[in-house]
Amino acid sequence: MTRAMRSENFSLFHDNLDDYTKEIIVEKFYEDGMEVVEDYVIKEDKIEFFLNGNKFLSVMSIAQHQDAHILGFLLSEAVIKSFDDVESIVISEDGLKVEVIANVSDEGYANLFKEKTLTSGCCIGVTGNAEKVFDCSFINTDYKVSVKNILSNMKLFNTSSKLFDNTGCVHKAELVLEDGEIFVAEDIGRHNAIDKVVGLASINKKDIRKSVLYATGRLSMEMVVKCVMHRIPIVVSKAAVTFQGIKSANEHGITLIGFARGNKMNVYTHSGRIDV
Repeated sequence: MTRAMRSENFSLFHDNLDDYTKEIIVEKFYEDGMEVVEDYVIKEDKIEFFLNGNKFLSVMSIAQHQDAHILGFLLSEAVIKSFDDVESIVISEDGLKVEVIANVSDEGYANLFKEKTLTSGCCIGVTGNAEKVFDCSFINTDYKVSVKNILSNMKLFNTSSKLFDNTGCVHKAELVLEDGEIFVAEDIGRHNAIDKVVGLASINKKDIRKSVLYATGRLSMEMVVKCVMHRIPIVVSKAAVTFQGIKSANEHGITLIGFARGNKMNVYTHSGRIDV
């Protein structure tokens, strides 16, 4: 029997990642041979969200920052207006159930149960469904950020995390506030990562209306919709943007930036916020 060897990234593994990964045996094949190695894969769980005693959503996610996740989602769907609307958030002992008691918008709550649009994400997600709120939303701010600042932050943002180093299977979102404070979250879904990072900022009572969101993956319409709902004025990725993403960003006042790599980036909409 072939004895498994440690994979190259095994030494990077930290005990505090145990809850989010699983150890596996992999048969690694090359042109001239193969080897059996020990490696790690991400462990997603089915997280159940309850609002005022009723289950309203189950999502496949990493069992991390579950309180921020549900808070960010409720904000993006306009079910609540701010963290002040929340009376309590309780996470079950196993981390797979989150119960929220909150003062909710009746219209936003009703929209949770209407037909939703599947996103073009790497996993199934839904667009923001508070149509009346979204239709009239326009981000109108004089907040500006320099090209140098965006590109230097992007270089730091692209630094691998321990979780990514060990699995290669997470998306990351980062909010950089006007005063330089940073919030970061990771998940298997890029939409989940945005909900989590917004939730973290909200829990800490931070105003994100003057901030930059850095995200992994392409910037499609549903990513822009979330930023409109959270009134984040500038969104950046090293990846591509889609046409519907550009159209939505233009209509709702989002500065949309793609292909931010090295010393250059593409600004697709509302470039007046970029200080050269």
